Amino acid sequence: MTMAQDGRVDDTRKVTAGGVHGTPNQMNSDSANLQSSENTLMVEDQQDGADDLEELGAVTTGPVYSTFSFKQKAYIVSIVTFAAFISPTSANIYFPALNPIQDELHVSPTLINLTLTSYMIFQGLAPTVFGDLADMAGRRPAYILAFIIYLGANIGLALQDSYVALFVLRCLQSSGSSGAIALGYGVVADISTSSERGKYMGILGAGTMMGPAIGPVIGGILTQFLGWRSLFWFLVIIATLFLIPYVLTVPETGRNVVGNGSVPPQGWNLTLLKWWHLRKEEKFENELSRSATAESRRVAQAELAKGRSLRWPNPLKTIYIVIEKDMAVVLVYNALLYTAFYDMVASVPQLFLNIYGFNDLQIGLCYLPFGVGCAIASYVNGRILDFNYKRVARQVNFTIDRKHGDDLRKFPIERARLEIIWPFIGLGLSCVLCYGWVLEKKGHLAFTLILTFLIGLFVNGAFNILSTLVVDLYPQSPSTATAANNLVRCFMGAGGTATIEIMVHAMGPGWCFTLIALICVAAIPLLLVELKWGPTWREERRARTDKRDEDKRKKQAAQERVGEHSGVVAENKR
Repeated sequence: MTMAQDGRVDDTRKVTAGGVHGTPNQMNSDSANLQSSENTLMVEDQQDGADDLEELGAVTTGPVYSTFSFKQKAYIVSIVTFAAFISPTSANIYFPALNPIQDELHVSPTLINLTLTSYMIFQGLAPTVFGDLADMAGRRPAYILAFIIYLGANIGLALQDSYVALFVLRCLQSSGSSGAIALGYGVVADISTSSERGKYMGILGAGTMMGPAIGPVIGGILTQFLGWRSLFWFLVIIATLFLIPYVLTVPETGRNVVGNGSVPPQGWNLTLLKWWHLRKEEKFENELSRSATAESRRVAQAELAKGRSLRWPNPLKTIYIVIEKDMAVVLVYNALLYTAFYDMVASVPQLFLNIYGFNDLQIGLCYLPFGVGCAIASYVNGRILDFNYKRVARQVNFTIDRKHGDDLRKFPIERARLEIIWPFIGLGLSCVLCYGWVLEKKGHLAFTLILTFLIGLFVNGAFNILSTLVVDLYPQSPSTATAANNLVRCFMGAGGTATIEIMVHAMGPGWCFTLIALICVAAIPLLLVELKWGPTWREERRARTDKRDEDKRKKQAAQERVGEHSGVVAENKR
């Protein structure tokens, strides 16, 4: 008997490799020794497992969760992170240009703020379509369609010369870009298990939050030196820089299209390079091998296709997610935090112009500390989320399976995510309150910028934790779940941006942001409700879903039997 490198018994060479050797007595003795050694090692493994369940947990059979290698995952996440960066950049690059656009088009600040409100409304609506499309037909068709719309809208915005055109094309621009964040969260859920998801979510979130950091700076520079139309030509350029490598090289990850990555995608889900490679391959293979390869690919694709049907995307699926009890409480509180977050961002141009007398470039630069705080929060949060997931798993004696994915039915995912949110909420809302009063008293710019950095760090940190929990609660349709998140937060945020100018004017910035912070504090019991009853509601929802899927399978099987019977009858008649 030998020991394997990991310290476990390697008995395969003795009893299986070349047959069993020795007398019966020797075999019985060896078997007893083997059993004794295995029992001893099992006890040692169990003791070690108390220290590290992830490393020494029981081996799970079955297919791996994702066949993509670490380098492939890193490349995929980097590309979709760039796409997610483009979406908030489109919103935030616009802020330094609000005043010059208002002057050139001869409209009021209220009408200009309506272009922000309409942008956020469509930012909530569009992902309900693209999210369902991505979960149904795959990520690649949804990405490509969204960015084609986005490119057309930006070209129109750069050329338009009226407020009506600005308003309509901003809605179209939002529709194209806003799907990128929901699709990005879906891609991360496709390729990563719950135990490692925080890390990838952190990277995606960091890219998303670089938009508030870099967007206003770029917007200020371009507006100051090249005019506000140059903003939209810049967005055309960076969207093209994403779309070309995506179409050429990024593989399909949708789990109902390619499974864990092992099922070859269909024609419209293939990358251009893969499609070209398959065409060349078909020319050089003989007919027999080509038929065998095509048949195996067709069988794998048909097996996955049984569970889905191509149809027009249904936005109502997002509504169904919103009204689930466990999802609703998370989505509502997440939307409140987002509204506080976005009200602060939207208030900067007018307040900083009035209080500090800044020009467009200076206003853009003032967003930099805020965006840096957001980016740091997103990256660090991902690490903290993964650490707390492992910590809770050890506490509840739950074995983490990075290879095959975790069954969250018996794992308190709500606790693993929400345990770390309280410092972020407390410090973040305190900074929102202080931000309002520093502006009220016309405090030194340094204090204001420090507070914007801290708001980005803490409020956005809490926001990212809740966004990750949303995906964990609905892993079967992550893009649709993120679309539901977008729908609620953007509708509530749209109301906030539509009224922030009125509130600041009527109450002053001090009491305005005090009210916003107090509303978020008053809603904290929603998270306590999620911690207490969320697991029960989640299990009830899972049971309903399982029953619905089982009924659907039975109905489909019955229809297949009827079809087979009809075919036999027709054959007998002939």
